[in-house]
Amino acid sequence: MAEAEGLKLDFASPDVRGAHYLETFPYKQDFNDQASDFERQAIRTETDEFSAVCPFSGLPDVARLIIEYVPEKDRCVELKSLKYYTTSFRNIGIYQEHVTRLIWEDLSKHVGTKLVITTVYNRRGGFDTICEFGSLDRR
Repeated sequence: MAEAEGLKLDFASPDVRGAHYLETFPYKQDFNDQASDFERQAIRTETDEFSAVCPFSGLPDVARLIIEYVPEKDRCVELKSLKYYTTSFRNIGIYQEHVTRLIWEDLSKHVGTKLVITTVYNRRGGFDTICEFGSLDRR
């Protein structure tokens, strides 16, 4: 593999990410004990403040992070905890394609697998990179 030229900055391993920060709160899908369309409601939250470190260059990768899920475990992600979690990636060296799946793995433990993680990275070297992992199957 080629090596990046120039200054190399230190970065942390993905193992130190703050998955322990993630918290949820109850989401009641049925009202009055009747089946409802709430079980197919999708929740979408996004930020343009996500960043990690490219392990090749040691430079920051900045992205819009989009999280969409159907709360199949009757839980919603608490946003302050999500902010702490995403901020924990700032000094982690991880490729763009890998971070998307890793976020999916961490969040799916809390809200279920009807979950899509999309990262839309700032242009680098004339290339736009968009990574997406998961499925929002609402059936």
